[in-house]
Amino acid sequence: MIDKTKINRSTRILFKNLGELADQLEQKIYVVGGYVRDLVLGIDNKDIDFVVIGDALKFIKEFKKKYKTDSVVVYPKFGTGMLNYGSYKLEFVSARKELYMEESRKPEVTKADLISDLSRRDFTINALAMDISSANFGTIIDPFKSQDDIFRKVIKTPLEPDQTFSDDPLRMMRAVRFATRLSFAIESRTFDAIKDTAWRLKIVSQERITDEFNKIMLAEKPSIGFKLLDSSGLLYIFLPELFQTKGVEQRNEYHHKDVFSHTLQVLDQLAKSTGKLELRLAAIFHDIAKPRTKNFDEKSGWTFYGHEIVGEKMTNKVLRRMKYSNHIINYVTKMVRLHLRPMTLVSDEVTDSAIRRLLLLAGDEFDDLMKLCQADITSKNPNKVKRYLHNYEIVLKKAKDVQEKDQLRAFKSPVDGNEIMRRFALKPGPQIGIIKKFIEEAILDGIIPNEHDPALKYMIEHKEELLHE
Repeated sequence: MIDKTKINRSTRILFKNLGELADQLEQKIYVVGGYVRDLVLGIDNKDIDFVVIGDALKFIKEFKKKYKTDSVVVYPKFGTGMLNYGSYKLEFVSARKELYMEESRKPEVTKADLISDLSRRDFTINALAMDISSANFGTIIDPFKSQDDIFRKVIKTPLEPDQTFSDDPLRMMRAVRFATRLSFAIESRTFDAIKDTAWRLKIVSQERITDEFNKIMLAEKPSIGFKLLDSSGLLYIFLPELFQTKGVEQRNEYHHKDVFSHTLQVLDQLAKSTGKLELRLAAIFHDIAKPRTKNFDEKSGWTFYGHEIVGEKMTNKVLRRMKYSNHIINYVTKMVRLHLRPMTLVSDEVTDSAIRRLLLLAGDEFDDLMKLCQADITSKNPNKVKRYLHNYEIVLKKAKDVQEKDQLRAFKSPVDGNEIMRRFALKPGPQIGIIKKFIEEAILDGIIPNEHDPALKYMIEHKEELLHE
C-alpha cells in the first residue's frame, strides 16, 4: 500500500475520478510503469500510463464524454489511446502482450491479464502497478520485486533478458537511458544480454533510436550513457562515426585524451551550462572527422588539419541518417564548421575586424559557439585552462562592444541593390552583388561604420574602381 500523502492532491482527485469511472464500466484500471516507479523514488510525474483490464478505447471514449477532454489520439489496432487532461499527459492501454518476430519492426499484439502485461514491461523498475479502484486505492502490485530493485538502484528485466530484448530491441537503448538518467546500474546478466543482442538494434526504426539517444544526451551527465553505449556494442551499431574516434590520440596544449574521451568530457562540461539538445549534439560532432584527417608532423605532433570542414560534411550526412530536423542539422553543422574560429582570436591583439567577421559568421549562434569553445578546453593543467578561459572572456567582452557599436546581429549592406542600380545606372546582374560585398567588407574591416550615409559615400568614392572590375 502506497502512502497516499506521496500523491499530490490534484493527482489523487484524477485517480479517484478514473477509478470511479472504471467501477461504473465494470472494468479494472491500474496506474503502471514510470509514474509508480517515480512515486517510490519521491519524484512527481504528470506523464502517467494506465492499464485497463477490458477495453481501453471504450474507457477513453467515456472519459472524454464525462470530462470534456480534447486532443484524444487512439490506435485501435493496439488498443491504445492518449490524451491531455489539464497539465497531465495520460496514456491508456488494454492489458496486452507484444511479440516481435525475428526481422520485424512491428509487434503482434494479443490481450492479457495484468501480471502478463507487467511481465512484458522492459525492466522490473517499470513493472509495478497501483490499484486506483475505490476499494483498493493505493495498493501496489509488485510481482517481480520491483521495489527492491528500485531501492538497490538496479536495472534488470522481469523475464529472461534475451527474451525481453528480442521482443523489442529498443529496450537495450532504454536500459542505457534509465541507467544514465537515474544513476542506476545495469545488472550483469542483463548487460551481457545487451552485448549479445546489440546487433538486433538494426531492425528498430531510426526515429525510435534517435528519440532514446536524445534522452541520453539530455541527462545530467551524458557521458555515463555514452560509455555504456560503447561497452555494450550499441554505439558501433547506430553511430559508428563516433565509435571510430576511440583510440585516436591527440596530445597538445588543449587536449590530453583520445578523441572519444575528449568528446565526452566536452559534452559533460557543456551539459553543466545548457540543456539545449542542438548544442550538446555539437559537442558530440565537433571532432567527428579527426580520425579521417589525422597526420603526424615531426614538429607539431599529431595534426588534424581541416577536420572542421570534413566534419561539417560528415555531420550533415550522419544527422540526416538519424532523422534530425533541418533546423538541428543546420545549427550543428554550423557549430562544427566554426568551432575553431574563436581559438584564433585568443590573444591581446584581437582586432575589431576579426571579431566582426566571427560575429557575422556565427550570427544568432555566437553565444552558443563560445560556450562550445569554452567547454572544448580539457587540459589537465589548471593554469592553462584558467588562461584560455580568461582569453575567451576577453573575446566575449570585445564581441559585446562590437555588437553594440555596429549592430551586426542583422548585418547586411546598408545600401541595397535598388539604390546601387539607380546611383550607377546599372541593370540587375552579378555586379550588384559584387558592389554590396565590397561595402560589407569595408564595414567588416572597420573602414566605415555600418550606416547608410557613410556606406553610400564610400561606394560613390570608389565608383570608377567598382564599375571597371
